[in-house]
Amino acid sequence: MNKLKLGFVGLGIMGAPMAGHLINAGHEVFINTRSKIPDELTKSAAVVCSSPAEVASKADIIITMVPDTPDVEKVLFGENGIASGLSKGKIVVDMSSISPISTKEFAQKINALGCEYLDAPVSGGQLGAKGATLTIMVGGSEATFQTVKPVFELMGKNITLVGGNGAGQITKVANQIIVALNIEAVAEALVFASKAGADPAKVREALMGGFASSKILEVHGERMIKRTFDPGFRIELHQKDLNLALSSAKALGVSLPNTANAQELLNSCSAHGGKAWDHSAMVKALEKMANFEIGQKA
Repeated sequence: MNKLKLGFVGLGIMGAPMAGHLINAGHEVFINTRSKIPDELTKSAAVVCSSPAEVASKADIIITMVPDTPDVEKVLFGENGIASGLSKGKIVVDMSSISPISTKEFAQKINALGCEYLDAPVSGGQLGAKGATLTIMVGGSEATFQTVKPVFELMGKNITLVGGNGAGQITKVANQIIVALNIEAVAEALVFASKAGADPAKVREALMGGFASSKILEVHGERMIKRTFDPGFRIELHQKDLNLALSSAKALGVSLPNTANAQELLNSCSAHGGKAWDHSAMVKALEKMANFEIGQKA
C-alpha cells in the first residue's frame, strides 16, 4: 500500500490502538484527542494536531472514534471541527457507534462540502482493537469503500460494506442487541448452574462443546466466573447503544422486549456504581436478584 496521509480523532481505549496500527504500517498519521495523548502514541511518528480542523486540513482520509452522537457532531461541525478543515475530495470515516438517523444527516453535510463519508462502526472491543481483529460494518458508496478498505484491513478482519450511509450504524445497533442478549443468557445460565450446586467453570467448559457455545460464553463467561470486570467495553457505552436501539425501534413501530429487559439490567448495574464496569458485569444485576454470586457455596 502506498503511504497515505491519514487523520485520527479520538484516542480512547479503542481509538489509540487503532491509530497505532496505522502508524506502525508506515502511514503519515495526524492525531487529535480531547484528553491527553496516550503514552503509547506520544513517542510514535504520529503528528499531534491542535484541533480536528487541523487534522482534516492535513489528512486525505480522516477517521473519528468518539463515544456518542453529540461527540461526533461536535468533532465534525463544532468550533475548529473537521468540516472547517476539509477541502474537496477528502474522505471522512466515522468509526464511532452512533445514531443511524444522525449519521445520514452528517453524511449529507459532508457530501455538500464535496467530500465522501463512510460510517464504519466496529465490534470486537478493546481486544479486537489491540489485535487488529475488529469486525467493521460499513455504510457508504462502493467506490469510497474500496478506497478506504486497505486502511480498514490494518484494523480489522471481517470488513463488510452493508449498504449506503447509515447502514453501518444500523448493523452495529443490531450487533449490540445480539451481544446484550447473549450476555444476559450466559449470565442467567451461570447464576442458575452455580446456585444449583454445579461448578460454573466446569459448566462453561461443557457448554463450550455444544450448541450453546458462543464467543460471549467463551470470553464473558470466563469474566463472570473469574470476576474480571475491568473494561473491555464499558456498561455506559452499551447502555448508549441499547438506547439507540430502543429509540430507533420506537420510531419504526418495532417492539424489542428483551432488549428493553437487558437495558434495565445494565441500568441496575449503573445505579450500583457500575457505569465503568465491563458489560459482562450485567451478571451482577442478576446476582443481586438471586442474592447469590457465581462461585459462592450454595
